[in-house]
Amino acid sequence: MRTPPVKKRLFWPILWALSLHILLFALLFVSYSHTPDLPPSRPIVKATLYQLESQNQASSQTAQKIAGEAEKTAAKQFDHEQLEQKKNQEQEAAAKRKAEQDRQAAAKKAADDKKKAEEQKRATEQKAAEQKAAEQRKLEQQKAETAKKIAADKAKAEKAEAERKKAAEEKKKADEAAKQKALAEQKKKDAEQAAKLAAEKAREAARKAKEDKEAAALAELLQQETQYQRAMADKQGEQDIANINDLIIQLVSSHWIRPASARNGMQVTVRVDILPDGTIKQAAVSKSSGNQAFDNSAVAAILSVGRVREIQSLDRAIYEKTYRQLTMAFRPEDLGL
Repeated sequence: MRTPPVKKRLFWPILWALSLHILLFALLFVSYSHTPDLPPSRPIVKATLYQLESQNQASSQTAQKIAGEAEKTAAKQFDHEQLEQKKNQEQEAAAKRKAEQDRQAAAKKAADDKKKAEEQKRATEQKAAEQKAAEQRKLEQQKAETAKKIAADKAKAEKAEAERKKAAEEKKKADEAAKQKALAEQKKKDAEQAAKLAAEKAREAARKAKEDKEAAALAELLQQETQYQRAMADKQGEQDIANINDLIIQLVSSHWIRPASARNGMQVTVRVDILPDGTIKQAAVSKSSGNQAFDNSAVAAILSVGRVREIQSLDRAIYEKTYRQLTMAFRPEDLGL
């Protein structure tokens, strides 16, 4: 039988050794990445390279040497990975310790803040209580002062009222005394006045009796003259009234415009108000003729006269009696009064 060359005989053992190392590295990496918190355990890895055919000592030594190198490389890689894992675990532990310290510090700060807030709250409540107590004391003091002032005002008012009553009583007594004194004086004056009036009345009666006697004598003396003058005045007044009446008829006739409907036999009565100076103030129908046009023409004719100046020269008594309010009967045929 022919023996294969050395290179050919070593190819497959080397290939199997390399594949085994690669598989081990892959398993270690996967195991490390999925279980970072587990305590490290150092596995014992043994790689055994089996050689099915070993024809000489050199080939066997070479395979063992390769297997030893591979084991050393795997051991170094494992040590490096363990170091990295330890380093990571230490970092994680340090981070956890720092997080715990931060948590404890935060908790302490929160506790301190809470304690400070509670102390501040207690201080605020105490201050509020003190302020409330001070306000209560101030209020009670104000109430006491108010009550004191009210009592003082009441006492003052009562004193003033007592003084007022006393003064009023004294004034009443003084007024009563003055009234009695005035009454006595008035009675005295009345008596004196009565005596004076009686004396004056007696003198006045004597004087009047004397004047009455003298007046009677004078009246008797003037009686005849007065009667004569009255008779003459009446006669003159009647003459003046007749003259003025004729003048009024003449004036009204001159101002009258005969309406077409006027007929003889008609008569309208007109009331005329005349002022003392003769001015015709107003004219109004007091009794109609039954013909409106004729009534209106009579009123218009009277008002057109305007004024009868001769009336102002009459005696006042004659004016009051005859012309203050004059009644005129107005007829178309003669315009007579």
